[in-house]
Amino acid sequence: MTIELRHLRAFLAIAEEGNVTRAATRLHVGQPALSRTLRQLESHLGARLVDRSTHHLELTAEGRTFREKAAAALAAVETALDPDGLRSWPLRLGHTWAALGDHTIPLLRRWDETHPGTPLELLRIDDRAAGLTQGKVDAALLRGAVTSAGLRTELLLMEERMVVVPTDSPLAALPRVTLADLAAYPIALNTVSGTTTPALWPPTARPTSTIEVTNTDEWLMAIAAGRAVGVTTSATASNHAHPSLVYRPLADAPTVPVVLAWRDGLGHPAIADLVALAHEVIAKAP
Repeated sequence: MTIELRHLRAFLAIAEEGNVTRAATRLHVGQPALSRTLRQLESHLGARLVDRSTHHLELTAEGRTFREKAAAALAAVETALDPDGLRSWPLRLGHTWAALGDHTIPLLRRWDETHPGTPLELLRIDDRAAGLTQGKVDAALLRGAVTSAGLRTELLLMEERMVVVPTDSPLAALPRVTLADLAAYPIALNTVSGTTTPALWPPTARPTSTIEVTNTDEWLMAIAAGRAVGVTTSATASNHAHPSLVYRPLADAPTVPVVLAWRDGLGHPAIADLVALAHEVIAKAP
């Protein structure tokens, strides 16, 4: 059978709602019809996408993989059918919290000078892949290991790790901080897009407690309020300066790779130009 956009919308609604009845209400269709649509999609793919054995529906491993593909495909179609896209085709560049650090403004300025007919839209999206796997952006600036399937990456630079502490913390008086210095403090961890986990410390010297947050704003607030300290990269200091925070170098932690990522296959025709310009801007930086 022919798979249509309604099949993708139906599956994504079920995945987001975790319940066929709520998904049907959201889509303004009957529950039996929505269930048939899901079965048709599963039959076409030859795989079970949803585990129906519990009251709250759960995606199978195949369903989780297909969710990213379905979201990207639907977003691509919606972008193609946007009437404004007939006049220009913006290049959407996602990031999670610090873009390209000190190189961000030079990159945007140089792009506007060299590519006046292609707007470069910088979008912050609190997601591990900055919206790239969901089709919300055409390319993304990401930090740390990129594990999502179907992505191509280009290494741009390596960033030093920094410690972020409240101004009244004893750690603020140190010129450099070590992992051992931090072990006695609660550590703020951004579990959605952060680059720090307890695995950064040796197994026998990990922090005694952590505070989990889901975005950079919550992370900064927890640290400024004195509830925790944080570990980040050098880009954060310039992008998120705050009078209640002090940034100090972390002496004994590995650097963090910054990559430009995009989906494999057909994509925005200006991605190659963006890769080249990012390298040029970084190379010319003082």
